[in-house]
Amino acid sequence: MGEDRHILRAVWEGRIPVAFTLAHDESESPNPPEPYFLLVPRLSYFPIVSDKVSRHFSRFLSPTVQPEMWLEYQGQPLKWHYPIGVLFDLYAADDSLPWTLTVHFQNFPESELLHCQSREVVESQFMSTIKEADALKHRCQVMNSMQKRDHKQLWNGLRNDKFDEFWAINRKLMEQTDEGPFRYIPFRIYQLDKPFIQKLVKPVNEDGKPATLENLIETVSSDIKKDFSKSTRYSVLFYHAFSSR
Repeated sequence: MGEDRHILRAVWEGRIPVAFTLAHDESESPNPPEPYFLLVPRLSYFPIVSDKVSRHFSRFLSPTVQPEMWLEYQGQPLKWHYPIGVLFDLYAADDSLPWTLTVHFQNFPESELLHCQSREVVESQFMSTIKEADALKHRCQVMNSMQKRDHKQLWNGLRNDKFDEFWAINRKLMEQTDEGPFRYIPFRIYQLDKPFIQKLVKPVNEDGKPATLENLIETVSSDIKKDFSKSTRYSVLFYHAFSSR
């Protein structure tokens, strides 16, 4: 990790300016509240960074509302379990900044979003993703060998935006074990309005040569192309993953 530490830190420090605005029909105030602005980490999740947003707008809500905040962008509810940078690249990469999102506390879109009423839910989802990646790479050996405090440090590093705290543990997930190279490369391909794509892809091709990014894309290209006509052009954005390189 030492030779590319500056790259990892640069990726970690990526930020997106966001303007949060309360949905007009949910405010009990005769004057609409001012937007709330935040500079949010691309690698984080909205429930981790939006406590201040919730508190800012809660005072403008009806006392009868049991607030569970959810976000929308141009009519599209945003999946909180997708990293913020992924959501931005999917829906707003070509738009001007700040990224303007609508905040809701009512009419939760049950068919489109998972409920998230605490940070513990985010922690559980995040750790499940890390364990899934480790299962593909190391048969869960690395995560199983860690102590509970290591898991907590990994989560706290992400939650508190602490690069060194996070990578002190995450680097173990990036290394080969005594059994040799990674079994499979954990990855996800996110698409607009479709489930993400995952497949088993080995780090070495059948001819023994290291697999390239081009090989990976070719492996999943049939799943992508079948949804488009031959004349359709599409682009690929690469997003840094926590536990794979």
